[in-house]
Amino acid sequence: MNLQTEHQGDVLLITVADDRIDAASAIQFKEMMREIVSEPSERVVLDMSNVGFLDSSGLGAVVAVMKALGPVRRLELSGLTATVEKVFRLTRMDTVFIIHKSLPEGLRHAS
Repeated sequence: MNLQTEHQGDVLLITVADDRIDAASAIQFKEMMREIVSEPSERVVLDMSNVGFLDSSGLGAVVAVMKALGPVRRLELSGLTATVEKVFRLTRMDTVFIIHKSLPEGLRHAS
């Protein structure tokens, strides 16, 4: 699992560089994310624009990370592809997460 992190002010931006979060990678994703989000930040934004496939195990891993953040810090999602967005919509998880069509204003990837 390839996750790239970047601090931009009070925001921890995490980019999933892999194209799938599925049963084969969900445990590794969850463990890596828990370690990454242990770093202090006010906001955590997960850029999923490279992810073309997310199964129930992957969705469970994303939800587990959200729960690990606790009630104060929310996990925000960005750049969901149509297929991944459909998974969130069908499971009604789109009502639980803050979902941005693209990176929120003021955030960008370092060049």
